[in-house]
Amino acid sequence: QLQASGGGSVQRGGSLRLSCATSGFPFDDYAIGWFRQAPGKAREGVACINSKDDTSFYSDSVKGRFTLSRDNAENTLYLQMNSLKPEDTAVYYCVANRRSFRGFKPSDYTIWGQGTLVTVSS
Repeated sequence: QLQASGGGSVQRGGSLRLSCATSGFPFDDYAIGWFRQAPGKAREGVACINSKDDTSFYSDSVKGRFTLSRDNAENTLYLQMNSLKPEDTAVYYCVANRRSFRGFKPSDYTIWGQGTLVTVSS
């Protein structure tokens, strides 16, 4: 299971940290990350980390502003989001893939958590 939290409302330029608490699967063996979906738009891959080697991947739209980190003791993944923009407004979903990262194709991710809403106002 994946339990996402940390969403909220911020102004442009603000920061938020999302958390994804995992359970029921080997945290160290999965690629774990985040997708988001804005109203009327398709789901978009945002960031992902290969737990085996700690390699992180980011979409071009968030690179340099968002950072993944994880707490292995707590089996929790974090997404630090800085310099937020109104276009970052979306429901953010925590996802997991038993294979190493191969891209942001939604169907590759077999475990999805519930979403957490991030709203960035201008």
